[in-house]
Amino acid sequence: MDLSTKSVENVEYMIEKIKEKLKVMNFGAIKPSHFDENMYEELLEIYEMVMRKNNFSTSEMQAIAEELGNLRKQ
Repeated sequence: MDLSTKSVENVEYMIEKIKEKLKVMNFGAIKPSHFDENMYEELLEIYEMVMRKNNFSTSEMQAIAEELGNLRKQ
């Protein structure tokens, strides 16, 4: 997947992969349709950070969820 290009498909891909990696049930409320390409760079940074790590503390997962919430469409 080439994530260097801003696209709806890439946003969807990154959100789904973040949710898979974190394995958190309440992430069901976060849907790819809640995000647009205006926040692409920020979402890409979160995606890359999540993909680099193997384990997450509860506080890290909460911080990631909050950050994703901040990036949602208004």
